[in-house]
Amino acid sequence: MKKTSLLKKRTRLNLALLVSLFSMMVSAQQIKVSGVVKADTGMSLPGVSIIEKGTKNGTNTDFDGNYTISVNPNAILVFSFIGMSNQEVGVNGQKTIDVVLKESAIGLNEVIVTGYQTQKKADLTGAVAVVDIDNLKNATSGNVMKSLQGLVAGVYIKTDGNPGGYSTVRIRGGSSLASGYNDPLYVIDGTPTTGGIELLNPNDIESMQVLKDASSSSIYGARASNGVILITTKKGRKGKSNIEFSSYLTAQNFTTELDVLNTYDRGKVNWQAAINDGRTPSSQVYNYQWHRDENGKAILDNILLPEFIDDAQTMRPADTKWFDVVSQQSLIQSYNLAFSNGNERGNSMFSMNYFNHEGIIKETNSKRITVRLNNDYNFLDGKLKVGENLTTSFTKNAEIPVGDVMYLSLVQQPVVPVYSEDGGWGGPAPGMTDRHNPLRLIEQNKQNQSKKVRVFGNVFADLEIIKGLKFKTNFGIDYTENYFRKLDYKYVSGFLVSDINRVTTSQWHNLSWNWTNTLNYKFEKGKHNFDAVAGTEAIKAEYESFYGSREGYVIQSPTYMFLDSGTESILNGGSGAGNSLFSYFGKINYSYNNKYLATATVRRDGSSRFGRDNLYGTFPAFSLGYRLSEEDFFKKSLPTISNLKLRAGWGLTGNQEINNEAIYSIYRTDYGSDPTWNFDSGTAYSISGADSGALPSGYRRVRQANSSLKWEEASQINIGIDFGFLDQSLYGSYDYFNKETKDILIEPPYLAVVGEGGNQYLNGATLMNEGWEFVLGYNKKLSNGLGIDISANISTFKRKITSLPESVLTGYPGDPANGKSILGHSDLAQFGFVADGIFKSQDEVDNHAIQNGKGIGRIRYKDIGGLDENGKYVNIPDGQINDLDRTWIGDANPDYELGFNSTFTYKGFDLNIFFQGVKGVDVYNEYKHLTDFSSIWPGGNYGSRTLNAWSPENPNSTIPAVTLTDTNNEGRYSSYFIENGSYLKLRNLRFGYTLPEDLIKSLKLSSVRFYVQGENLWTIKDNKGNNQFTGVDPESPGFAYPIPASYTIGANLTF
Repeated sequence: MKKTSLLKKRTRLNLALLVSLFSMMVSAQQIKVSGVVKADTGMSLPGVSIIEKGTKNGTNTDFDGNYTISVNPNAILVFSFIGMSNQEVGVNGQKTIDVVLKESAIGLNEVIVTGYQTQKKADLTGAVAVVDIDNLKNATSGNVMKSLQGLVAGVYIKTDGNPGGYSTVRIRGGSSLASGYNDPLYVIDGTPTTGGIELLNPNDIESMQVLKDASSSSIYGARASNGVILITTKKGRKGKSNIEFSSYLTAQNFTTELDVLNTYDRGKVNWQAAINDGRTPSSQVYNYQWHRDENGKAILDNILLPEFIDDAQTMRPADTKWFDVVSQQSLIQSYNLAFSNGNERGNSMFSMNYFNHEGIIKETNSKRITVRLNNDYNFLDGKLKVGENLTTSFTKNAEIPVGDVMYLSLVQQPVVPVYSEDGGWGGPAPGMTDRHNPLRLIEQNKQNQSKKVRVFGNVFADLEIIKGLKFKTNFGIDYTENYFRKLDYKYVSGFLVSDINRVTTSQWHNLSWNWTNTLNYKFEKGKHNFDAVAGTEAIKAEYESFYGSREGYVIQSPTYMFLDSGTESILNGGSGAGNSLFSYFGKINYSYNNKYLATATVRRDGSSRFGRDNLYGTFPAFSLGYRLSEEDFFKKSLPTISNLKLRAGWGLTGNQEINNEAIYSIYRTDYGSDPTWNFDSGTAYSISGADSGALPSGYRRVRQANSSLKWEEASQINIGIDFGFLDQSLYGSYDYFNKETKDILIEPPYLAVVGEGGNQYLNGATLMNEGWEFVLGYNKKLSNGLGIDISANISTFKRKITSLPESVLTGYPGDPANGKSILGHSDLAQFGFVADGIFKSQDEVDNHAIQNGKGIGRIRYKDIGGLDENGKYVNIPDGQINDLDRTWIGDANPDYELGFNSTFTYKGFDLNIFFQGVKGVDVYNEYKHLTDFSSIWPGGNYGSRTLNAWSPENPNSTIPAVTLTDTNNEGRYSSYFIENGSYLKLRNLRFGYTLPEDLIKSLKLSSVRFYVQGENLWTIKDNKGNNQFTGVDPESPGFAYPIPASYTIGANLTF
């Protein structure tokens, strides 16, 4: 027994020695490899991941791009960094390996977010656009979506220059009618919102993708019919600590402004109009001195002005340039500070941004403070990640009535002074229209400011259950609180007088939360690759508002005028609503040998907005892809083609954006109201005049029920091709889409016989939308160090309504009773009379159809058709101008949207040039009522175009002769006001310089860049022809806030 025991001990000792010896041999075979990793620009890259291939052994580069790792002498090191092409390097016993990573031209291996999943760009089978974030960072609007204008094919954005203003975003023209809901769904760090993304600090955005077709967006089901925009914000990175500071200062001014008449010319046009009408010129403001020559022609000798223009003798005549009075040099300031850090245990990022935009209209202003905190923590050896992404923003906007100010700056007569002699406000005098002094509107509204706090974010936990299988739970919240106190002061402005002061305080909030749980499973088997996700999502939203109003304040001051100080006209009210959505969804991506691709998706949504029989909607989709360029025969025969992929997909998406009570009949009790301006809908009346307390009797119907309402459904086909040449130096894509939206939710006008409260939501329309998108780019770094990055995109879509309930056709443009319904036309089609030039002679007048008010110098309207002997409309002129001659005269949808972006880099210098435009859009020029006519608004000012109006001495003018009476009804909706809104703008011109790395290292900095930039510097528009654009800016043709030119200096520093 002793010998046996001794033998066992010796055996164990020998085994221990062998293991120790083996370990020492293995250790001896390990070598330390070190080096530095740089970009091809020469900049050191901190945070580069270095992995020993086939193992979990790895490290990251430090702040200066240095690294050290112990590996097998024959190992292969894999270097990877976001935005760079991966590089594999064999060690081969080397102890020093320096690596230069090249920027990925279009990133076929780039991993992007596609909705509850990530995919390589090369494996996408849907229409997904990846936004270049560098183009958004330096934009000065403060609104991310405004900066996206023209950069993504198929994304149409309309905006104006208002500080704090919003933008209208349409992906592929939208899916619903223009009066319905066409906004895309935004998903920020996995949390969906329809509340816009103006809260986001552009510097916080890491990536942005636009899901344009149904096969890519249907994973979001009932909210995805208008497309989806996915945004991922920045996180801290392992092994990298950064402090980033950026700031810019921008000056803005008018590029063009509407040319209106001065005091003398206003009097001259008024005199000419009277002469044209055969009247003796007279005015309560102007004293005309004139005579007739030997031929009987009227000659104006002089215009005299009175000492005062008002009976109270407080306003002397002036020559006020109202646009100059209300405008100013604008200034924008932005300051951004961010801290980020990462290590084995987790990552963190904290940022702050201050944005202050003083508008080019006096006292318009938007201030915003944004704070973001993104953290994540690793547990269980990295298998469990827990974190949060949180943004809080505070916004304060000056609520100046900009539309009224712009309108009044045009129509207020120049003879009116800004101020009266006694220090009060100038205003309209006898003989003028009752139009306000626009500066008074500004000054007496500058204290009115809206305040908004928004909290948006999510908390999440991501657990790897087994290899390839992950469970993720995410809870998101979107909360907005709004407050607005509006003060109305007493005023005297010319003959406009108000002895009422009033305070209206309103507050409202929106709260929505969502809880999403998903299982993701990725696995490979031979040449087969699978990536599947299944999950559930619960969403609940609520809205609540209230207001209070009082009059009768003894002191007019913002520090005094609160609700408790008012003594008269006590009013209050409020409203609220809520809805919920519960969903199941699943998606699987399949790839065989990286050549054959397939994706299938299904989502089932249940919404509280629909009746019991239609609570749920199912939204499937599938798509296929074929990477022809991965075939061996293709690589051999066409080696210059680096990528060629064919894609096709179909999907069904939905829309549920209607009133939360749309399925119910609603009845209310209301006190009688003042019917001066609004129809009196009251059901009871207060004899005492208190208008408060319990109502004695009466109900009125507000809405009819429709329990059979169901989802809008948009079915879309997308066919595309992606291509690349010369190792992706030249690349592009083409997509064709066809979308049909059925059962569109509408609330049409109703016939009077239905009675009061006939409003009712219906599933009643079908809309077809067809178009294509083309993208072409070139990205190359030449041997001399010059980097070239050029991209262009062009897209188009055509919308047309194909069906509507016959009972509601009259609620849309057209004349359905005479075969001219909206069917077959866009919902934004324009319907009216065709202006056919100017009558230049009495013969032309006599030979034209019967037209009330026709005469020499007046607009001639085209005789299109009339009724035959059976009372049926025919397209044969009937010799008279009436409503039967109205036809389709334009379409507000553009034919094409264009974008051209180019960036050049060389030894630290960078130059960016960006053009954006639209072609073939018909705009209704509201200004033209006021700039071309002296009769439509006779008591106001006119545009300088009236100086070039038709006359016997100016027979080739296309502007009708000035007159004081609109006997020809020239304000009617006609093609005279439809103009070519096409434009091409130099949207951005930027020049920057990044300091050399050797210099900034001595300053303990990682990077330093300075730049100068100009935006909206130059516009090409139609200046010729009968439909030339005669307004200020075809991009903003109405009385909207003008879009200014911007001039910026800025700096970006990283520590």
